[in-house]
Amino acid sequence: MNIIDKFVEAISPEKALEREHARYKMETVRKIQNSGYSRHGANFYKKSVRGWFFRGGSHKEDIEENLDTLRDRSRDLYMGGSNIATGAIKTMRTNVIGIGLKLKSTVDRQKLGLTDETAEELEREIEREFSLWADSTNCDLQRLDNFVELQQLVFLNWLMSGDVIVTLPTTKRPGSPYDLRINLIESDRLCNPENDLLNPKIVEGVETNDIGEVVAYHIAKHHPKEIVSTVPHEWVRVDAYGSKTGRKNVLHVMNRERIGQVRGIPFIAPVIENLKQLGQYTDAELMAAIVSGMYTIFIEKQSEGEEGKAFGEDIPEELQVDNGDERSIELGNGIVVDLEPGEKAHDMNPGRPNTAFDGFVSSMCRQIGTALDIPYEVLLKHFSSSYSASRGALLEFFKTVNMHRGWFTADFCQPIYEEWLAEAVAKGRIKAPGFFRDPAIRKAYSQAQWNGPTTGQLDPLKEVNAAILRARNGLSTYGREAVELTNTDFNRNIEQLKRETKALQEVLSIGSKNK
Repeated sequence: MNIIDKFVEAISPEKALEREHARYKMETVRKIQNSGYSRHGANFYKKSVRGWFFRGGSHKEDIEENLDTLRDRSRDLYMGGSNIATGAIKTMRTNVIGIGLKLKSTVDRQKLGLTDETAEELEREIEREFSLWADSTNCDLQRLDNFVELQQLVFLNWLMSGDVIVTLPTTKRPGSPYDLRINLIESDRLCNPENDLLNPKIVEGVETNDIGEVVAYHIAKHHPKEIVSTVPHEWVRVDAYGSKTGRKNVLHVMNRERIGQVRGIPFIAPVIENLKQLGQYTDAELMAAIVSGMYTIFIEKQSEGEEGKAFGEDIPEELQVDNGDERSIELGNGIVVDLEPGEKAHDMNPGRPNTAFDGFVSSMCRQIGTALDIPYEVLLKHFSSSYSASRGALLEFFKTVNMHRGWFTADFCQPIYEEWLAEAVAKGRIKAPGFFRDPAIRKAYSQAQWNGPTTGQLDPLKEVNAAILRARNGLSTYGREAVELTNTDFNRNIEQLKRETKALQEVLSIGSKNK
């Protein structure tokens, strides 16, 4: 090609258009790199993010494939690896469940066409019958816990493991009018069968169909981490819903945080690393303080001819924990150690207690509490601020408590109550016309509230006066205030007060007559 041909090609319309397009693309890329998140959280060129290695994945890669490690580490921290982890889990369990979420039947009077008196009598009858079943260990398939204790166990296991599997079989038992039982299954047993480990439709034991709907659960008869299993390694496939009735065969107690996620994660999963490091730091500081507290004297001999024991007492051989190792020197409280000729002891004062320990741990606990949605004061049970600050921390914490209580009620308490109520109606122990005919009527009969521990009261007098003012001015009701302050029913409180007042008046009248 001669020079003229090359010049013609260089200035041809096709080449010019190509170069213009390339220049436009480069300008567009530069604009994007200098716009919005590309200048901050999504940039690659700042020194502050050059060491930030990441790779985003779906819920399978980010969550489900890490569940075994997360569960094991969470349980280890709870069982002694970190006092803060144990405290955080127990704090949530105590405040969300406490002595149990109590049933308060609230049938839809308008839908059912009931008078207030009839509705109240029906609600009390439902609560009496439910108590007959729930307060007994007959509700538990293992016959170990009543319904309140099962609530505590399920919520505690959710906090540690991320989810709990519940089935509702029926078995007859002498002396029990109801056949419904609650069967709890630990999360580890929900897993893929050995011949379906690579099945894309089964993720950690949860089977879905083509549209993503959960259709079945694969539950191992054995515990996968049991060292010696007396049960054969078999799996049971349980349909999520009954094919004819649509009844829930499995209750999966979990709280999702990603779309598409089918398994839950432990409560402390986001702060496992911080909790472990804080636990190691605490152990190191504790050991340093113990060593510092053991003021020990070492006696150095000048010659081999010197005999006799050093004054004081050392640790007797029978009390030593490591007397088999000659290299080990055991320290005790104020002991005197006799050294061999030529041996010297150096002063290794660790300088404990560390004055910066409390401030550092408190700062870390603030960050951990923020991640877990637990105020620092509540996490450490340390209310040293003003009344308003402490009250604010409690109110903020109970937003978290109410949120967790709401989903736990929806996942565990209410479905079980509805199953029990269906059996009670079917057996004629509860009169509910139209219960099985119309789903709307069934829902009207099944409506209920689940009340648990109330917000702590730092100043009961102020709390009660505020409750009275809210009720008197129409900002609340006496019934709601009774539940929130004392977790009691206002109407039943009034009836009890009537009986007590009447009894007190009778006693006072008898006393005045005797005078």
